[in-house]
Amino acid sequence: MGCIAPPSCGSLRPSQLSWASSFPKPPISFNCTTTSPNLIHSPNKVSFVRAAWTRRSRGEAAKRPNKKSWGQRTDMFLRPFLLDVFFSKRFIHAKVMHRGTSKVISVASTNAKDLRFTLPSLTDDNACRVIGNLIAERSKDADVFAMSFEPKKNEKIEGRLGLVLDTIKENGIIFV
Repeated sequence: MGCIAPPSCGSLRPSQLSWASSFPKPPISFNCTTTSPNLIHSPNKVSFVRAAWTRRSRGEAAKRPNKKSWGQRTDMFLRPFLLDVFFSKRFIHAKVMHRGTSKVISVASTNAKDLRFTLPSLTDDNACRVIGNLIAERSKDADVFAMSFEPKKNEKIEGRLGLVLDTIKENGIIFV
């Protein structure tokens, strides 16, 4: 196998059929200039360097979307179970989901057959307590003893939502 060697070694030059000879040999020059476009020399002004690296260009920013922060990336592992409660005009729905896998751990709804015909009202305070009890019981059966609840933007934890959350807490589930 041939090798690339300086022209002074005539015997080690690659043959015309070797792999190394298939690459073009660009001429090598060592001309160096000492002028730099970033330096401005003037007899009356002090030299300074322009900083072009302070902001990413728009094209480069579009290629690299914003990276999530450390808290955003680790939050789903530190608080993996998320409670979601939804109130419609007719029913109350609640579920506990695993954030990392998006799998539903436990579900309770007043629209279920066993609750729809036994509860006098499907949206009152008693129904909220029943949903809280069911979510807590089913979560414990799935070995979930801690969960988190993130209220929506203008949602206050009071009224029916507060009843559901308090009932879950009373049944031994910890909110983190």
